Amino acid sequence: MLKMSTKLIRHALSGATMGARWQALFHMPQGFDPAPLAVALQTAVADVDAQMSTWRPDSALMLLNAAPPEVWQPLPARLMLVLQTALAIGQASGGAFDIGVGDAVTAWGFGAAQVNETAIRAALARRRRPAQDVVELDSANLRARKHGPISLDLSGIAKGYGVDRLVEVAAGFGVTGGLFAIDGELRAVGLQPDGTPWTVAIERPDHHIRAAHAILALQDAAVATSGDYRHWISAGAKRLSHTIDPARGGPLARSPASVTVIAATCMAADAWATALMVTGSTDGAALARKHNLDVLFLERDGNDLRETRAGQMFETRSPQISCAMQPSE
Repeated sequence: MLKMSTKLIRHALSGATMGARWQALFHMPQGFDPAPLAVALQTAVADVDAQMSTWRPDSALMLLNAAPPEVWQPLPARLMLVLQTALAIGQASGGAFDIGVGDAVTAWGFGAAQVNETAIRAALARRRRPAQDVVELDSANLRARKHGPISLDLSGIAKGYGVDRLVEVAAGFGVTGGLFAIDGELRAVGLQPDGTPWTVAIERPDHHIRAAHAILALQDAAVATSGDYRHWISAGAKRLSHTIDPARGGPLARSPASVTVIAATCMAADAWATALMVTGSTDGAALARKHNLDVLFLERDGNDLRETRAGQMFETRSPQISCAMQPSE
């Protein structure tokens, strides 16, 4: 009888997507061919981008943006799922997460267009309604309509969903453990071959260098960080964060340096990290506890960083935050 080798081989796959790179790190038995999986992973994230990008005028999202109010627009199933999640988190966060800020994202130069002062003034002056009050979803028939003019932007959730798609596709190829990422959004599945959790760094929110602030050890959990230190525009001597304040249609005037959220899915972690940047640490910690989220806020205090923690994982751990998480069903 032919015996199969039980030796596990480490595989590290990556590719370009959504202005960043996707990565997949996992181990499989000797003889596993990673090439078909690499193609499937690239196809999966390309499909997310094709449906949800605001850089592509023919994306399903941009076709919805272009549709007149009160006209039903057909949607792909995956875009419907992301819109449902986005609107639900918008409601749960009291509007702190709002996908209806596409006009402001574009006006301030965080999208496909350059900064436009006329558009900035219009975005700041616009009377705003939260997306969950404007967008109606018909999930049974895979369609949506808008009850008024609105420009939707999924940059605060699409990469997280892309990571979840990487996990789903890899599972279809028999991968039961791994670390999957797009940019700063990551999801750990199972354990490493030696039985230990996957280690992930929480980055120090520094404009000039990349360094770890703390280390997470994750099992079957996702983590996302939103911050003011990687994507910004300069306005005189000030740096303006890419995170838009839905209440005013402009970049946040004040915010934490970063917010790290741990959740069962990367889509949820991504959206909540954006929402809690908007709320700030005081209101955000209370909101996180209300929704059973594990959250770490980092705020600058001179040359030091001040932490605010919420959730069992962060509130009961040492400063290194080295621990395993296995979300409940």
